[in-house]
Amino acid sequence: MGKIKKSRNRGKFDYNKNKKKLKKKMRRKDKPQIECPQIRKAWDEHKTVKQNLKDMGLSLGTKGMLPIKNSKETESKPAETNVLKPYVIEAMEEEANLHGPGKTTCSTDIIEYVQYMVKEYNEDYKAMARDEKNYYQDTPKQIKRKVDFYKRCHPKKYAAFIASLQSQKSS
Repeated sequence: MGKIKKSRNRGKFDYNKNKKKLKKKMRRKDKPQIECPQIRKAWDEHKTVKQNLKDMGLSLGTKGMLPIKNSKETESKPAETNVLKPYVIEAMEEEANLHGPGKTTCSTDIIEYVQYMVKEYNEDYKAMARDEKNYYQDTPKQIKRKVDFYKRCHPKKYAAFIASLQSQKSS
């Protein structure tokens, strides 16, 4: 009977594997990278996850966050919080309150379609629905929604477009 392949190769050294890289990779798996920069900055390597989060005023999960009130207890005791690093929560709240730029955009097809329809019919959505370039047979409400979407996504471009239309009509 032959030996199993694993038992035969057990004593051999594999020159094709970089043991240093493998060890670093395993260490990285043990300690995952913290995405939040505020938490990463305040993290203490010598404490447990629960202790770190408690010091920052955060919780590991929802269990134990809200006290269950007994019918016997009428008095409510204020929760004792020993937040050693309150600046973490403040920094996270500041970042959450910042409003970033809108991420919704219109496709070029919708922009061209809306511009053509508005150029031809202004605000007459029923006439737009009967137009031959209405390939998808949009209803007047659907066309109005597309126009409103274009107004929301590109308000400056829409204002410039309307101004150019009015200047063309006046001349």
